[in-house]
Amino acid sequence: MRILRIPHTLPALLLLGSSYLVGQAHAAAGPDFQYVGQDDRVHGLTAPRGCVEAEGGGTRAVTNRTRGSVTLYQGAHCSGRVVGVLRAGEVSQVRPYFASVRFPVTG
Repeated sequence: MRILRIPHTLPALLLLGSSYLVGQAHAAAGPDFQYVGQDDRVHGLTAPRGCVEAEGGGTRAVTNRTRGSVTLYQGAHCSGRVVGVLRAGEVSQVRPYFASVRFPVTG
């Protein structure tokens, strides 16, 4: 019969590794709405509701991971021309640009 010896550091390393993987899975999920802004930086919104100021577009990618459709407006405060509507789960390029986004208000 063999006796298996476990080093004292192994349980701590396993715990750290599992918490790292959980953190990575959460990070992989990412924000609910993500876009490349007019400043060429990636912006993300988690659990957005109502009208949100967000300046993006100009053929840059937009990702809608919310549970509903979102409407992109050319003007601030969800005003002006509707530039596009992205369904839940859709990724698209938006032209020419948008200044605000209306998200569904859920309970």
